Amino acid sequence: MVLSPAWLWVSLVRGCRLVAMHSTQPPSPGTPTSSGSVPGPTCSTEATTLELDSLPYRNYFYSDCHSASQVVVTSPEPNSNLTVIGPRIIVAWPGGNSGIIVYFKPEDGVNGTLGINLVNSTSSSPLSPIYNDSEGGNATVGISTQVEFNASAVLSVAILGSIRTIRDFVEGPSLLRDEIQGALNYSSIDNGVEISRIWLDNITTTTISLSGQDQSIRLDNTTVTLPAGTYTFNASYNYPQLTALSAEEVLSPASADLITQSPDQTTSLSFLSYTTKLTAGAWRFLTYFGRDSMIAALLLEPVLSTGEGGALEAVIAGVLERVNMTDGSVCHEETIGDYATWLNLQNNITSTAPLCDYKMIDTDYFLPVLMEHYFLQNTEGSSRTSDFLATMSTIFPENANLTYGELAQISANKIVTTSAPFAAPGNQTVDNLIHLKPNEIVGEWRDSTYGLGGGKIPFDVNAALVPAALRSIAKLATAGILDFNTTLVDEYAQVWEDSTLEFFEISIPVETARQRVEKYTSSSETEGLVSQSSTIDSDVVFYGLALDGNNDLSNVAVMNTDTCFHLFMLNTTNQTQLTSFVNATANSIRRRFPAGLMTDVGMLVANPAYGENPIYAANWTTNAYHGTVVWSWQLAMMAKGLELQLSRCSSDAAPDFCGDESVHGNVKTAYNALWDVIDANADNLSTEVWSWTYDAANDKFDYIDLGGLPPPAGVSPTESNIVQLWSLTFLAVKRDEGLR
Repeated sequence: MVLSPAWLWVSLVRGCRLVAMHSTQPPSPGTPTSSGSVPGPTCSTEATTLELDSLPYRNYFYSDCHSASQVVVTSPEPNSNLTVIGPRIIVAWPGGNSGIIVYFKPEDGVNGTLGINLVNSTSSSPLSPIYNDSEGGNATVGISTQVEFNASAVLSVAILGSIRTIRDFVEGPSLLRDEIQGALNYSSIDNGVEISRIWLDNITTTTISLSGQDQSIRLDNTTVTLPAGTYTFNASYNYPQLTALSAEEVLSPASADLITQSPDQTTSLSFLSYTTKLTAGAWRFLTYFGRDSMIAALLLEPVLSTGEGGALEAVIAGVLERVNMTDGSVCHEETIGDYATWLNLQNNITSTAPLCDYKMIDTDYFLPVLMEHYFLQNTEGSSRTSDFLATMSTIFPENANLTYGELAQISANKIVTTSAPFAAPGNQTVDNLIHLKPNEIVGEWRDSTYGLGGGKIPFDVNAALVPAALRSIAKLATAGILDFNTTLVDEYAQVWEDSTLEFFEISIPVETARQRVEKYTSSSETEGLVSQSSTIDSDVVFYGLALDGNNDLSNVAVMNTDTCFHLFMLNTTNQTQLTSFVNATANSIRRRFPAGLMTDVGMLVANPAYGENPIYAANWTTNAYHGTVVWSWQLAMMAKGLELQLSRCSSDAAPDFCGDESVHGNVKTAYNALWDVIDANADNLSTEVWSWTYDAANDKFDYIDLGGLPPPAGVSPTESNIVQLWSLTFLAVKRDEGLR
């Protein structure tokens, strides 16, 4: 397979400066590229390149009809933390979730003195293509570029193969595996050096090379030394490529205007979208992630293409293909390419077959909700129900004899069965809530070490996702798509809706609340942070992240944004509970951090200020992946959730809070405060996650890339993807001007 026509790339995020964007004519057949390879048939469309800077990371993209590549060049800045930032080059390819990484160090050993940069070629584009289909089998694809070193450098580490292997090194304890590294082959070429590796499949080869105008590059066994200067850098591999969805194909015809209105977001969406799946983000997540793709699809639903070959069916099919037929679990992350072969070998299996990670518990519940939206609420989706559900699974050998409809039933069976104990009369106990899987510390979207504070019973799963999934299963059963007793499943849903919030509710008296935020700021490492305690004018009510946490925390008392799931996915009818819930959520949103979640750079996903134990402030920080940081998609879901609840006030069955002037006004105030900060940070919204620094003189929170901060003690650094699927949801989520 080959990729479909090129995408136009444009600037995506604030702090990511559009340095160069060029359309380049494809080479003519038989004309050698800068890599020396001979291209096959000329692409019918022009190739496009783009540079996005989020220093110290420079991101370059190249796409044409044959392949797509992302190149990330990291070069220390004067203010960089040199313990985590060093000179390196990453090349990432969606096909097989593959790539390379090479690290360099200054030959003189003075850390921070070596800088590397890409140099524009004669066509004013830093990247040019490698394409060679003359050898038979899969074509060799990749990129060629010119790399400038400001000082003599030594190539210190090279990893070739899978992005997962690269992530194990970058994000883990710098893991280098003998069976991967031992297969690297170093050799001299004309005026340079080449490093190649045959994958564990004994078919695919990844190759990189560096060459200059003279014999200055030195190779001594596996030590590569490069004097200061400019060199040609090539990276390529011969693995099957994915078939992409263009911007026109990923969007519905009615949303085609977005291509000209928001060219950056729509072309980014197409880069992550393929006929068999939507990928989660670049560079770290260029593969299937079930939760990410379904949340993105639910928020992007109004603008995505439908029908056979459309984006929504690509998402649903991608999920169903990967359902565990044994227990009905939905796949969180797939493992493909070289990393799949390696993992199979760890189990004494010689196979390239893909694998799936099923440890997450939240992903199961999004599937029936998305199916209900598409097959029951979408006209074209409804017409496609029979044909789509009759499709046979083809990706995972274990599912080969099952249809999509059968896999959907297997997954729904798990949800109904596991929710039954809590729904039984008199059984509404903590023990019967949904827990993380045994021996796991993660299980939902806050999937970092301290994301849930060690909690084993997450709020979002129990108070929102379970009842929402049950409601959708009942509707799908009524339509004959699933086989269940509709009345019984609806009864289950009602119990879960009405009886779960109380387990997570935290209420702190006003004076105690003021004391806690004042104590938090006085001991905070953020110098001069204003406590905002004077804005606390009533008892503070919020819902803990999870139950049964570390350090004897029965309820992890971190104010958070996970109430957005409840607002977005449920229309509860317990009026007293709903009024209290929306009012508490509104208070959390509109109050400025640390009294609430609001900052100048966005709504924080976590606020530990109300936790009495010092462990709260220690674990939820500005440099933690799920700490006091901003996630774009949470802004989108919260904004849409508030809008949906406020829209109920115009219905014939308006909830009681609509008639309560104080509560209704509070929710509208929160909605507009949220949209004001979203609008103010429009340039950040396409990125994955970001953090902040504090300007005490002006009581102002300033944007900073999460990777620009040193990681928490004992934790590896985490970079933010510059392009992220669920961060593109503002293509569909727009402010309701009628609610101003």
